[in-house]
Amino acid sequence: MSARANPWVLSAPALALYATFLVVPMVLVFLISFFDFQFYGGVQATFTLKNYVDIFSDGYYYEIYARTFGVAAAVTLACLVLGTAEAYVLSRMANPWKGLFLMVVLGPLLISVVVRTLGWALLFGSTGLISKALMALGLTDTPVDLMYSNLGVGIALTHVLVPFMVIAVWASLQRINPSTEAAALSLGASQFTVIRRVIVPQVMPGILSGSIMVFALAASAFATPAIIGGRRLKNVATAAYDEFLNTLNWPLGAALAVVLLLATVIVLLSANRLIERRHGAVFNAGN
Repeated sequence: MSARANPWVLSAPALALYATFLVVPMVLVFLISFFDFQFYGGVQATFTLKNYVDIFSDGYYYEIYARTFGVAAAVTLACLVLGTAEAYVLSRMANPWKGLFLMVVLGPLLISVVVRTLGWALLFGSTGLISKALMALGLTDTPVDLMYSNLGVGIALTHVLVPFMVIAVWASLQRINPSTEAAALSLGASQFTVIRRVIVPQVMPGILSGSIMVFALAASAFATPAIIGGRRLKNVATAAYDEFLNTLNWPLGAALAVVLLLATVIVLLSANRLIERRHGAVFNAGN
């Protein structure tokens, strides 16, 4: 067996598993999106573009996609600010505090997303702790209900996804040579200038990678928008779920999922180009 063929042979079981449980279902969803649906006849295996025409010609779906990507962008920005700050503080801690607080930040990943979201639902209600605290502090005279609002969905998703940003940025911070920061300080730069001109450019790949993960996960999230947003604030995932399991219009639900996938892939590829350019710029500057 040639050395060139060895990697393919060794990875064949993983590739077969990947193809069986991911590629094949995605191809089937793509094919179903071109089928027709009749109210009394069910799914018809006939080629049609009707589902995509309905999506791109109906303002209702534009609103759903705008809400989905708008919330995803806001969550990505919030995670970027919080996650980058948390990762920077963690990287400057000494042992054993670094490991302890890293577990505190990443600990929520060990808890089910549904459980965490239900916890937020208890806090967001008009009789929840947040509403009572705001009224007790005199900041509002009426109960505050964050349930079934974009703000509530954004807060819950930020809590769910910020650990992914922390992991990505923290990994980049670990590769920074501490002498670069010390050199900048010795030349008279302030700590803020060092962070802005020395630290941030070097961790930009981690920031962009974390942003890619957070945006993709926020745009495709189902449990959190379904629980906090409810049926009044649908996103693409909940809309596709309703089409599949409530109205049984599988072709339209599949088309919604395909459009979401393609839009997300476009964002990911664009961000990947930015990462590659940033890597090239940093590498060339270092040389």
